[in-house]
Amino acid sequence: MHGLVNRAIQRFVTDSYGAAQWRAATDRAGLGFSEFEAMWSYDDAITPRVLEAVCDVLDRGYDELLEDIGTYLVSHPGVEALRRLLRFSGVSFIEFLHSLDDLPDRARLAVSDLELPDIALREHAAGSYTLLVRGQLPGCGHLFMGVLRAMADDYGALAFLEHKGTEDGAEVVAVTLLETEFAEGRGFDLGARAG
Repeated sequence: MHGLVNRAIQRFVTDSYGAAQWRAATDRAGLGFSEFEAMWSYDDAITPRVLEAVCDVLDRGYDELLEDIGTYLVSHPGVEALRRLLRFSGVSFIEFLHSLDDLPDRARLAVSDLELPDIALREHAAGSYTLLVRGQLPGCGHLFMGVLRAMADDYGALAFLEHKGTEDGAEVVAVTLLETEFAEGRGFDLGARAG
């Protein structure tokens, strides 16, 4: 698994719960180290082991933890670059949803060896969508639920999200867009530079 993924988990735990909780999780996972390097690659088995250890240390459910990590990746000020990448996907939440199919390719433009889950969006009717997420990391659909929830807030849209299990090996997330302009979204300037 790419180090950026593991480093994101590390930053989420450290920023949200403190460095001591992170060290307790890495000890519990038996890693022998507590810092992930963002540009290294790690054995794919390490990431789920670390996530399970974090769940144990924090007494949290796995799916709930992944959704919180997804929300963190978009909403925490320390990871503003990801929010900017996602906001370049469109001026509305609907445009953002329709751009998700291209997200893995766009991410590889920035980091060539980063493997994001395959994403497919199905539109059933106006405001009714299904997102199919197929990735290496178990529960990645829950992570994308957190991303979608935070992005809906970012755009000022009101959306209902529900994880519907799996279909042909892909995790299924139902998205019902209730209102596109529910609230004022967070400010975003295409010309501004990330700090």
